[in-house]
Amino acid sequence: MATFKAWVVEKGEGGQSLALEDFDESGLMDGDVTVRVTHSGLNYKDGLAMTGRMPVVRRFPMIPGIDFCGVVETSDNAAYKAGDTVVLTGWGVGETHLGGFAERARVKGDWLVPLPDGLSPAQAMAIGTAGYTAMLSVIALEKHGLTPESGPAVVTGASGGVGSVAVSLLKRGGWHVIASTGRDGEAEYLKALGATEIVDRADLAGDPKPLAKERWAAGIDAVGSKTLANLLAMTKGGGAIAACGNAGGMDLPSSVAPFILRGVSLLGINSVTTPQGPRREAWARLAKELDLEALSSMTTTVGLKDVGGLAETILAGQTRGRTVVEIG
Repeated sequence: MATFKAWVVEKGEGGQSLALEDFDESGLMDGDVTVRVTHSGLNYKDGLAMTGRMPVVRRFPMIPGIDFCGVVETSDNAAYKAGDTVVLTGWGVGETHLGGFAERARVKGDWLVPLPDGLSPAQAMAIGTAGYTAMLSVIALEKHGLTPESGPAVVTGASGGVGSVAVSLLKRGGWHVIASTGRDGEAEYLKALGATEIVDRADLAGDPKPLAKERWAAGIDAVGSKTLANLLAMTKGGGAIAACGNAGGMDLPSSVAPFILRGVSLLGINSVTTPQGPRREAWARLAKELDLEALSSMTTTVGLKDVGGLAETILAGQTRGRTVVEIG
């Protein structure tokens, strides 16, 4: 059997380990489409998987990488043929199913979407899970009936992957964008993406009150915990917050006050098992609406051999925007 380069997470008596290895193709898991991976992306969840900081990985050995783009090599799925370029995000890849930090992947064709017209493989992974999640959040706010006329929109973790794309998308959609970040020196970066106001992360990290002064009509939150609770307390009547991450914690120390006294809504965003219809809608809108120059400005590219060393960096909040991993 042939081998290919892959980052592999193992678990032994001494704990979890991570190494770049020659992986035997016979070790690939079940699936009806085999893909030559050309690009992947570094996500917060990948950092958790590679370090073992949280029990993200559910089987060993595991190849991390929760998204990828590549070219179909073989297919037993009627929707795809050899030579098609495809994108994958979610579905437990990199957690329960071998993922994208490798030269090859085998997955279910039902998990894939065709590369949207107008995007290159590198751009698709510059968007990646983070940008796709941001688009799902924007769509959820729109379906709730919120528009730029409703009031400002706040984005937390704004200099990260989800946040950077969210700021750009909201700005292009006509919103007054308030960006929250705790990183010194990121104000100019965020204003270039479309933020009008910058809020220090510390202003949203304190113990939340049941209700506070109304500041925004909509929000996209990738942080959770006290930050999300404060967002809810500061949301205008009839507004909504789309919750899509937990970088600050899994808890939510809030109260019912925003919901029953202001009619605020909390919209949950699950980007992992999104059905094909909404999944393709989100990717089609990203290809059409995302400012590709802004995407380029928020993107750093690394090689496959380098991504393992970035696990702690992304968990420490020291990466900006999106990191594309070139596999070839």
